[in-house]
This record gives sequence, C-alpha cells and structure tokens, in this order.
Amino acid sequence: MRLPARNRTPLYASLLCALILVAFVAPRFSALRAEAYSTSARCAIVVDATDGRALYVKNADEKRPIASTTKILTAITVIENTEDLERVVTVPDEAVGVEGSSIYLRKGERMRIIDLLYGLMLRSGNDSAEALAILTSGSVGRFVLLMNKTARRAGAADSHFANPHGLPCEDHYSTARDLALISAYAMRDVTFRKIVSSKSYTFTEEGDTERRTFVNKNKILSMLEGGSGLKTGYTKEAGRCLVASAERDGREIICVVLDCGPMFEECCSMINEAFAAS
Repeated sequence: MRLPARNRTPLYASLLCALILVAFVAPRFSALRAEAYSTSARCAIVVDATDGRALYVKNADEKRPIASTTKILTAITVIENTEDLERVVTVPDEAVGVEGSSIYLRKGERMRIIDLLYGLMLRSGNDSAEALAILTSGSVGRFVLLMNKTARRAGAADSHFANPHGLPCEDHYSTARDLALISAYAMRDVTFRKIVSSKSYTFTEEGDTERRTFVNKNKILSMLEGGSGLKTGYTKEAGRCLVASAERDGREIICVVLDCGPMFEECCSMINEAFAAS
C-alpha cells in the first residue's frame, strides 16, 4: 500500500535513524563477539552439533598433525565394524610395547573389545589403538583404509589418516573443521557417546580376579557444565590438541582446538560463549 505524502517523511526519517544506529552499533557488537570467541590456538572451530552451524572458526581448514584426537575416528571405526563388542580377544603381539601413551598391554593378555575401547579413549592407549586395528581388520594397513572411508562418510574431505593412534607421520593429518565433523558423526553412536562421557571405567580381565580402572584424561567432563566428551591429544609436532563437547537442554556444542596451550580453559570459555549466545 502506498503511503500518503504527508506520512512518508516521518517514516523515512525513522528508517534513516535506524540505519545510522545499526552502522555504529553492529561493528561494535561483532568485535565483542569475536573477542569473546578468541583463542590462542593455531586452529579452532566451534560448532553447534545440533544443526551443524559453525559458530566460530580460526584457520579451521589448515591441515595439521592432530596427535591422539585421531582416536575419535579409530573408536567409531571399530564400533561400526565389530559385531560383538563383548567378544573376548587375545592381545596381538604387535600391540605390546607401542611407544607413547599406553595401557600397558601384555603378551597373551585376554580382554574384551569394549575394554580396549575404554583404554583407547579414556587413557589414550597407543597400544590399545594398534590392538583394535589388528583385531578389527587383520592388519593396521587394512584398518587405516577403513578409517579413511569412515572419515569421508562423516564429511571430512581434507584429512588423511595413516595410523590408528596419531603418532607423527607425514601422511597423517586433519583439520579443525574435519575433526568437528568426525566428532559430530561419532557422537550419534550410543556406545561411542557412553565411552567418551565416562569419567572412569572399571573392569576385570578375562581369567583374572583383579579389578582394573581407567580414569579419563579429559578434564572437560569435570570442568564444564554438561561436559560430554571427547578426546585430548599431544605430540611435539601437533602441540596440545583437544576436541571438547557439552550438552545443555538438548543442544550440543563441539569445540576443536589444535596447538593450544590452555586447551581446557579456552574450550570451556568458547563453549560457554556459544551457549550464552543462543
């Protein structure tokens, strides 16, 4: 409807005032949001896993070594390709004495697949990663092929995985964005979610009476309201890495930081900001 001439001038004046106000206020608002999401990480992303929106990005597509955050993909690949997670298995000889973080598997030791998965995700056992790879696919090489297929299915297009644990390898890399996609994909699995949200896990090895407990290295579960996962990682090449998640009122936020000194504190800050901004 066309306004009478006498009514158009006040309306246009009001619109002009509104536009001037936006011109001054909007840049300040944007700057405040950017400051709130700031991080010392070399690469970072904050994602609303509920609808897939990226809320904050910083060098999110830079290909980087990702250390033990690799094990997120390892775990979901094992879960999706194992019919019976309660199956008792013998630890492969090749998995005994793998360098780096370890659950100290012994030759001939018998455990369930599910126990190895908890050792993988709570204690970041490199030996557990290698054992699971061999038990799932027959060899680490064949398992790596499965890992890369799983990553593509999750939407990760800029990653390549060469081992199941994340130890340094030239052909092993991912991005903050791809790790967020893989993590959101993995968190849809009930078993995976239960494992990574557990602060501790106690079990009894096959043929033994002594109970054994794994305590989760991921401080997000205790530091952050609604903390639900996921995985820490560190190598000299990758720096300190963390994929963190929290769920509140049916909404889940995932934060990835790569090469970040205060990784727990900064992920907590950014996740809290994401919830507060909704």
